[in-house]
Order: sequence, then structure tokens, then C-alpha cells
Amino acid sequence: MLDEKYELRYLPLFYEELDRDTSYIAFNLGNPDAANNLLDKVAEAILKRLEDGPEIAAPVPSKKDRKHSYYRIYVNEYIVYYVVLEEKEKKVMEVRRFLHRLENRDEKV
Repeated sequence: MLDEKYELRYLPLFYEELDRDTSYIAFNLGNPDAANNLLDKVAEAILKRLEDGPEIAAPVPSKKDRKHSYYRIYVNEYIVYYVVLEEKEKKVMEVRRFLHRLENRDEKV
């Protein structure tokens, strides 16, 4: 565990995408247990990365010019994208996107 502390923040878009996909699993596929399991795994993976240090992972290569590098966490068939921000005297792990591996990520991230 790192000595440096990070604040955790989520963008509304992350919650929208997470809700979209877990609702699809629960209602369209009729598998609420799998949806709840995915929610648990996503939460655990994000908190583990926060504990281990958000910048421990390599930044995601990008063709776009970005102010902040994106990082990713793989959870089952999904990818959680986040950035690390420096605000005043603190660092923030800001979780931004939740996308399926088969989605066109180049246009969205």
C-alpha cells in the first residue's frame, strides 16, 4: 500500500454506462445475479487499484492529445477507465468510463 493518499471520484457518465450494462444483464438477459456480481467486482477492482496506487498501471496509449493520461482496469469483459488529477494539495483518481471490450473505445476514450 502506498503512503500517498488519493481521493476517489466518479463521473456521472461512468454511472450511466455501468447502469446501462448491468441493467441489460439483469433485465434483457434475465440474470440479476450476474449483474450484481459484476457490480461487486467493479467496486472491488476500483478500490483495490485505489489502495495499490492508481498510477501503478501503465497509461493507455492514445492517438489523442490529452491533458491527463487514461488508465484502465479490466473486469470480466469490461474496462474501467480513469485518470489521475492533481488538485491543489491532493491527488484524485477520477473514474470516467465503463465500456465493454468489444465497444469502439477509440471514439469514446
